[in-house]
Amino acid sequence: AVAHFTHTSFTISPYESYVAVAEKLNEVTPGDHPKKTALFNSGAEAVENAVKIARNYTGKRGVVVMDRAFHGRTNLTMGMTAKQQPYKNGFGPFAPEIYRAPMSYPLRDGLSGAEAAKHTITMIEQEVGAANLACVVTEPIQGEGGFVVPAEGYLAAIQKWCNDNDVIFIVDEIQAGMMRTGTWFASDHEGIVPDMVTIAKGIASGMPLSAVTGRAEIMDAPQPGGLGGTYTGNPVACAAALATFQEFEEKDFGARAQNLEKIAREELEPILGDSRVAEFRGRGAMLALEFVTADGEPDSELVHKVAGGAKSEGVLLLTCGLDHNVIRFLPSLAIPEDLWREALQVVVKQFNEFK
Repeated sequence: AVAHFTHTSFTISPYESYVAVAEKLNEVTPGDHPKKTALFNSGAEAVENAVKIARNYTGKRGVVVMDRAFHGRTNLTMGMTAKQQPYKNGFGPFAPEIYRAPMSYPLRDGLSGAEAAKHTITMIEQEVGAANLACVVTEPIQGEGGFVVPAEGYLAAIQKWCNDNDVIFIVDEIQAGMMRTGTWFASDHEGIVPDMVTIAKGIASGMPLSAVTGRAEIMDAPQPGGLGGTYTGNPVACAAALATFQEFEEKDFGARAQNLEKIAREELEPILGDSRVAEFRGRGAMLALEFVTADGEPDSELVHKVAGGAKSEGVLLLTCGLDHNVIRFLPSLAIPEDLWREALQVVVKQFNEFK
C-alpha cells in the first residue's frame, strides 16, 4: 500500500481495502444479522462515534457506563472513564449526560451474574430511566479497571434489559477483542450479541485503526457525511488490518491465546496459593493477578515492588485497577513460548523476594 499511496480520504475517494476491512469485521463480530462498519483512527474515536450513532438512532441523550471503566482520553471518553488519576485530573469539565452504574466484580461483591445485573439495572431505572437513555457502554472484561471478568450471565442480563427497553447495547472490545481472549471477541465467551462493537488496538498490528461495527439499521441512522475524518481507515492501516486478519486465521491465534493462558497458569501456580494473591483471573492472553495485604486490603505497594523488580530483570509489567493493586499480562499473541515462560518465572521470583 505504501508503494502506491499513503493517504486519501475515504469519504472523498473510496478504495477497496477499506471495504474489505469492513466486510471482514461484519463477518467476525458476534451475530448473523445484517451489519455495517465505519473505520476511525483510535479507540477513543470509535467509542465517541458509537455514542454519536446511538444518540442519533434513538433520539435520546443519556449514556450509562460502568464503575472502573476506561473508554479513552478525548473529552467525551474521559467523562466515560472512571479513573481520575492520571486520566481526568485537571482536564474537565466533561461532557454531560454520562451516568455511572455498578458492574459485576465477583471477587469483591460476591454476587452471581443475575444478582449483579439486578443491582446495575435498578440503578439505571431509578437514576436515569430508559426513556432518557441512548446506550449502555461496557467492556466485556474491564481493562484499566483491573481485568475484571464479570460473573457468568451478567452481560447477557444487561443486554436483555437494553433490548427490552429500546436502549443500544455497546460493547467496547478495544482491549479484549481481536483474539486476545482466545476468540475473535470476548463477547463470544458470554454468548452475547451487542448492537454495536468498538474495535481497535490489535486490529492492525500497531497501525492506527479502529472501527465501529453494528446493526445495519443503527449504523445507517446518521446523515451522509455525519461520520468520518481525514485519516480514518487510511489505506496503509487497512492493508495492515487485512494482513493481520490473515495471520490470525492461518496461524490460529485463538489457540495461541488459549495456550498462553495454559502456560501462565502452570508458571504462576507456585504463588497462587499465597494469601497475598487474592485472585488470578482473565481469559486467553488477557490475565491478571490481584494483590492484597494480610487483612485483605488492596496492596498497591507489593504491586509496585514486583513490577519494579521485574523491570530490573528486563520484564515490563503493566499495572491496573482503581486501587493500583493489579498486575496485568498482555503478551503479544506471537510471543515465543520459552520467552513467555521466562517472563512469568521472573514475576514469581520477584513476588517471592518480598515475603
